[in-house]
Amino acid sequence: MVTIVMTGFFSPEDIARFVAARDAAHTLLRCGPNEHLTLVDIRGMRIQSQESVELFRSVLKNPRVQSRRLAIVVAQSLARMQIKRAASDRDPAYFTEPAEAEAWLVEDLATDAATDASEALWRT
Repeated sequence: MVTIVMTGFFSPEDIARFVAARDAAHTLLRCGPNEHLTLVDIRGMRIQSQESVELFRSVLKNPRVQSRRLAIVVAQSLARMQIKRAASDRDPAYFTEPAEAEAWLVEDLATDAATDASEALWRT
């Protein structure tokens, strides 16, 4: 699972540094491409400029680095509306508490494990 905490205001240069750090973190993943889970906590993020929202949208749209599931922890604010617009090409779930987001992210892992075990029984 990749956990990202974002706070404050992001300039285009900040977003470029974030993307570089995220890409470096992805090289450490042990799963295949697009099989990881991502939890993004933006409760401390300020309202972003229109330019930053569009840059984040393009970051989220990049199919090369998209996660299998994306959970976003948000505060009740205008930032919530901004992230929904930025993530409109994805299918994230939104939460107000990190624990709820993490539980949602891993719930399909248990389902996948049960399905794999069931399929293994049918093959034997």
